Amino acid sequence: MRPDQLGDLAVFAAIAADRSFTRAARRLGVTQSALSQTMKRLEGRLGFRLLTRTTRSVAPTAAGERLLATLSPALAGLDVEIEALSQARGAAIGTVRITTGKHAADTLLWPMLPSFMRRHPGIEVEVCVENGMTDVVAGRYDAGIRLGERLEKDMIALAVGPPLRVAVVAAPGYLSEHPVPMEPADLAGHRCIAYRDAHGDLSPWSFERDGHAVTVKPGRGPVFNDGDLLVAAALEGFGILYILEDLVAAPMADGHLIRLLEPWCQPFAGYHLYYPDRQGTTAFELFKDTLRANRAA
Repeated sequence: MRPDQLGDLAVFAAIAADRSFTRAARRLGVTQSALSQTMKRLEGRLGFRLLTRTTRSVAPTAAGERLLATLSPALAGLDVEIEALSQARGAAIGTVRITTGKHAADTLLWPMLPSFMRRHPGIEVEVCVENGMTDVVAGRYDAGIRLGERLEKDMIALAVGPPLRVAVVAAPGYLSEHPVPMEPADLAGHRCIAYRDAHGDLSPWSFERDGHAVTVKPGRGPVFNDGDLLVAAALEGFGILYILEDLVAAPMADGHLIRLLEPWCQPFAGYHLYYPDRQGTTAFELFKDTLRANRAA
């Protein structure tokens, strides 16, 4: 259908409803001549007559009646929807699609989502939990949440979480059979429980102390791509684990895991909301503001 044809079809429906060019012209606020030209143009494009005209009456043809059976409900539905949208101008509607990792979903998103969704029932929220970095443009996401140090330079990045810190831990049973590492280089003589990322690489272990940065590539130990399994393996004494400290806070507190190399584990930039440089929807702006307010609180 041509872009301008919908307006012509609406004119036809108005004339057919009023059974008069005069009344339809008065209701639509145009001249009878304009309506006649519109109908002539529409019937010429369609190749068949829609209205039968006499000096006293106007009525749809058989083809016109058939078209009205579909057209009238469609136009009425559009009117209802436009009215509903007009009445809802003060309410937020739309969809927000976010890609994030599991830890950020658990610690940042879920704490704010229930109240956000109750406060804005017209906003549909979709959260996709993925291990690796995601191209938000190619994936048709509004934004992603990842660690700030991993973001692409062409993205707008907004801090939405506090600084994070890693912990290096091991079970007492493991440490009873192996010397306690005093610096990152000592890890070369230990079994290390490693995490394999979405690209198939073993995540490096990064340390810093007094401005001196060291990166160690773990090896010679079990490998997982799930945080729960990493912690479980450490609790069973299968090696030393490098992980975000809040994920092992409980077992460290009760002594089931012992913290190691703590002076080498400095805080670093936490999670950021990243999105392309473009105008966001009202729904996304509300989501972004709520996430920022949640961080401030």
